[in-house]
Amino acid sequence: MSKFDPAAAPIPRRRLLAMGGALAGSLGVAGLFPAWARSGTAGIAHASPHATAGSGVLSGAAIALRIGESHFATGGRSSHAVTVNGTLPAPLLRLREGQTVRIAVTNTLAEQTSIHWHGLLVPFHMDGVPGVSFPGIDPGETFTYEFPLTHSGTFWYHSHSGMQEAVGLYGPIVIDPAGPDPLACEREHVLVLSDWSPIHPHEQMRRLKMMSGYFNRQKQDLAGLLAGKDQSLADRLAWGQMRMDATDISDVTGTTYSFLVNGHGTAENWTGLFAPGERVRLRVINASSMTNFNFRIPGLPLKVVAADGNPVQPVETDEVQIAIAETYDFIVEPGEVESYAIVAEALDRSGQVRATLARRMGLAAAVPEIRRRPVLTMRDMGMDMSGMDMGQDGEIDLSKPANESMAGHSMKMRDPAVAPTVKMGPGVATLSPMPVDRLADRPTGLEDVDHRVLTYAELRARDPNPDPRVPSRQIDVHLTANMERYMWSMDGTAMSENPDPIPFRLGERVRVNLVNDTMMPHPIHLHGHFFELVSGEPGNRPRKHTVNVLPGGKVSFDLTADGEGDWAFHCHMLLHMHAGMMRVVTVRRDGEPEERHSGHEGHQGHMGAGEG
Repeated sequence: MSKFDPAAAPIPRRRLLAMGGALAGSLGVAGLFPAWARSGTAGIAHASPHATAGSGVLSGAAIALRIGESHFATGGRSSHAVTVNGTLPAPLLRLREGQTVRIAVTNTLAEQTSIHWHGLLVPFHMDGVPGVSFPGIDPGETFTYEFPLTHSGTFWYHSHSGMQEAVGLYGPIVIDPAGPDPLACEREHVLVLSDWSPIHPHEQMRRLKMMSGYFNRQKQDLAGLLAGKDQSLADRLAWGQMRMDATDISDVTGTTYSFLVNGHGTAENWTGLFAPGERVRLRVINASSMTNFNFRIPGLPLKVVAADGNPVQPVETDEVQIAIAETYDFIVEPGEVESYAIVAEALDRSGQVRATLARRMGLAAAVPEIRRRPVLTMRDMGMDMSGMDMGQDGEIDLSKPANESMAGHSMKMRDPAVAPTVKMGPGVATLSPMPVDRLADRPTGLEDVDHRVLTYAELRARDPNPDPRVPSRQIDVHLTANMERYMWSMDGTAMSENPDPIPFRLGERVRVNLVNDTMMPHPIHLHGHFFELVSGEPGNRPRKHTVNVLPGGKVSFDLTADGEGDWAFHCHMLLHMHAGMMRVVTVRRDGEPEERHSGHEGHQGHMGAGEG
């Protein structure tokens, strides 16, 4: 071999970490990035009982994390950051199923902080949500989390205090199985997707309160109408009468965001190495604060093998929309091609980030053009017109009463009769008249692409569902908003109004129906549990901790309430949660009062839902 080829070499752990650090150092990007996230990494190694200094991969039974102030720059933008051990993303925690870990988190900030272990099943008082499960970590204090690792998979961690998650406090977690890993490959990479803005999220919120479409620079205009693009004049007028914008896809966009892979923008071209003939496992985490990504590697099929850390029966596809807070594991087989573009495109097409999977450093796959931005439809307003008489020329006049074929269906956009449990008020501008199950739908903007796109309905758990019981009751939870005023809530009530918790009895089986009454997707996350999406026949339904509820749609999941305690339940779009789309779920033993545990009520202002 005439020169060193890291992709072709065996990758024992110590050499792999040293190689990644050396390559990164040669590029001059060692600064804020942990070694595992630097460009040119050969991959990550399995858990070790000892952490390796400088690797950015922390293992073992005792781990120390230090949260502090930093500065971060990418793509010509720079600003204040909150980091862990001085890096962004935070160190990779690679641990093993069956062990117990103690993680001491020291706060050097001037404000309270916290860490939530996203997707890990931990005792509720170790879940890390101030005001719900613990008081938070005050400035100068150290809090030691201690919990057993009861399952394996790909997860992540982030702050649950204020807006710290949006300014850098997030990192990956990989839990290796206690025994042999049936998904083991020759090489693994972790890809943390994120969004970054020099405008502080509190300022983003202020601007959105002033003008809900402040960051949307892709609205329909007269030139587009004259060119025959997007909606017809009649549709535009009808949507205008309803004060709806069919291009209102994302609140905060590429206007202010830089999109990142492992902290790198497109120009910085994060590169992960491979050797021909290898099977490469990609552990992809969407750690964004407000961006759902369309993830694809043009020319390379993605074999989906795990979702939210849980193994699924392999599904081959070409593109996956990864909602905020979701994780997917893919296996790819690059073959003899020298490099591939890894593309994460923002849902609204306002921007994207390109990274590279390559046989050696220095290769840069082409950056694909950003595709045309989507335009919402009646289906996204909860008006599914399929199978109905739409009136003359297949169009519906929303200014007139419904025709006979719509008997029994309200066509009003704010009819309380369709959602009797919702508290009506200025925070509820719309209610979906006819929400439909959209688990088999392609996600927003990918309806018409000419290749395969993963839908939730294609996912089947690899292992049988642990609880085959039929739910004994069901509840409806409406995701509500007044988007014009940038007000977000559940069942018409913001978290700042201190609503009663959603009560469950320990061990009971409940069906939860999520109804999206807004025109935006909402990635809904339940702490402390996995739930089963009601998709396909029972037995191997996909188990997840986060589900993206499409606009105007509904999702049902079955839950076994086996995590005793208080848990957060919220939209993982950070500004939506902060504005109020959040609840507390309580799981109590029979005979125990449903009130939340004492000592938490005094801290509600810190949980990130204080602005109704």
